[in-house]
Amino acid sequence: MILVGIGEVLWDLLPAGAHLGGAPANFACIAASLGATGVVVSRVGDDQLGREALAGLQRHGVDGSFVQTDSGHPTGSARAMPASDGSVEYEIAQDVAWDYLQWTPGLAKLAGQADAICFGTLAQRSPASRETIRRALACSRPDCLRILDVNLRVPFDSLEVLEDSLRRANVLKLNSEELPAVLRACKLPSTHEPDAAKMLQHFGFQTVCITRGARGSVIAFGDKTVVHPGVAVKVIDTVGAGDAFTAALAVQLIAGSEPERVSEAANQVGAWVASQAGAMPVPNGSGWERVRALYGVPGQS
Repeated sequence: MILVGIGEVLWDLLPAGAHLGGAPANFACIAASLGATGVVVSRVGDDQLGREALAGLQRHGVDGSFVQTDSGHPTGSARAMPASDGSVEYEIAQDVAWDYLQWTPGLAKLAGQADAICFGTLAQRSPASRETIRRALACSRPDCLRILDVNLRVPFDSLEVLEDSLRRANVLKLNSEELPAVLRACKLPSTHEPDAAKMLQHFGFQTVCITRGARGSVIAFGDKTVVHPGVAVKVIDTVGAGDAFTAALAVQLIAGSEPERVSEAANQVGAWVASQAGAMPVPNGSGWERVRALYGVPGQS
């Protein structure tokens, strides 16, 4: 399996220290930990943080060969401010390297090989990166999962970008807080999550997933909707938990798993990351062996 995360690579600046992150990088990291080939397409600065980012991706078994180096702009960062309930707010640096992601012939080849490409709305805040992401999606195979992982961050929550992204995806993943904005973009009435997931499917999505934090998720697959109550864990922080959820979702969808298994895998992997510090925890004995054995790429140990 080749799973590609395209967009931002940045450092999450948490009170406890800096952690490598960015939704596409988190996605690729967990995909690699689950036994897939995880690839990041992004851009970092020609600076110490950029070099540390590349080294960090390598340590996690992620293919960082498509991460470009920018001599004119710094590596991205986001100041993360965790709340007492485990949620996190971000102050995201602007005019950084990943805003200038460039198109290359190599990206066209990668996009054509990918089994899944995960992209978001945040990485499209600049014209250069937005055009590169759109070209990559256009080069993907018809059976490739083009996963829109909605990440609306004020002030980078353009309705135009959201509407365009919805048209380019065949799998939609969002959280319950983002649901009202997505329903408005689709000109749908406000409603509770199971009905919303089914209505959104009519816009051409083969799968629609709404995550609900500790309350689990709602996933609509064709004519079946699976509601998961969530997995009880001691939450350290929720940074990257949604991205881990998306990676496990993609692995199981590509494997052709039954809807209940897809839902269980995504919730278990997301919960494990929430029980660790940072978005890219190093897999260790804290339940990871069981999680990977049960929910990783079939046939991999």
